[in-house]
Amino acid sequence: MVEGQIEHAQTNAAPRKKIVLSGVQPTGVLHIGNYIGALSLWAQQQYEYKNYFMIADLHALTIPESIKAKELRASSRRVAALYIASGIDPEENVIFLQSAVPAHPYLSWILGCVTPMGWLERMTQFKTKSGQTESVGTGLFTYPVLQAADILLYQADYVPVGEDQRQHVELTRDIAARFNHLFGKCFRLPEGLYRTTGARVMGFDDPASKMSKSLAEQRTGHAVNLLDPPNVIKKTIMSAVTDSGNEARFEHASAGVRNLLELYEVLTKEPREQIENRFHGQGYGNLKKAVTEAVVETLRPIQERYQQITNEPGYLDDLLAKGAERASQVADRTLAKARQLTGV
Repeated sequence: MVEGQIEHAQTNAAPRKKIVLSGVQPTGVLHIGNYIGALSLWAQQQYEYKNYFMIADLHALTIPESIKAKELRASSRRVAALYIASGIDPEENVIFLQSAVPAHPYLSWILGCVTPMGWLERMTQFKTKSGQTESVGTGLFTYPVLQAADILLYQADYVPVGEDQRQHVELTRDIAARFNHLFGKCFRLPEGLYRTTGARVMGFDDPASKMSKSLAEQRTGHAVNLLDPPNVIKKTIMSAVTDSGNEARFEHASAGVRNLLELYEVLTKEPREQIENRFHGQGYGNLKKAVTEAVVETLRPIQERYQQITNEPGYLDDLLAKGAERASQVADRTLAKARQLTGV
């Protein structure tokens, strides 16, 4: 079975399409790691599931000193355009802004009232992020509850996430189960969809760290952004950290070389043995050139489609308005049931 796909029981009736909620924060610029680990997978499986693709702009407010309103709005629109440019069909799927569906913060409050503080205090990401800022806002502490509301509003069966988000999916299940126990059946308990191949593209300047939107803003050469022109892509990859050897073996290569090999493997779909035979025993310049070419060719159609989308007046506004309406129809039903069960 292909990674991330779910096998259905055979019945006479067509099985219900499983529901998937996916989303990213519109902070920073999406990079090649986001494409490989998220956007490309979403596009591949978009017709298998009933999909809700969210732009999580409320979550972007958890560190307010890093956000400017004008930039956040522009970034949110850029993410929506990149969703479509990466192959997501806006007619078959729901693309929407989190902030455009009022049920999200409403349900978050209800869920927060049944979530023990101890559950949130154990969250690894809160511990990490709170150590990176002088003033920790309540939103950073409670954002896993809003994340749970995001998922539960759509009765999602699955949530595509990286390993670093596994704890958040488990928390969402715990919150849903606690609510169902206290008030009655309301929420479906979701499961995570975890991708292994290509799930962790590492920084070109530091192959020990996962490629990050925030680090890409701080450090030149850390990542290839989806909208980078070919000359910038070439400069970034040709400057990637490797070593002084010529070992192009997946199992024995240094972290930087392995990162390049795995990136080439994911983008070209070539077998590992063929890749090793192609580059082993040479200097890493040839490998870097080949990776550069693969990245440029992968991003070329995405960038062309992005320009078409952003040059069409009113297209994104109409798309996001329709997406919010479609999302609200489902979210409002779930919220109404939660309100009925809790008496508010």
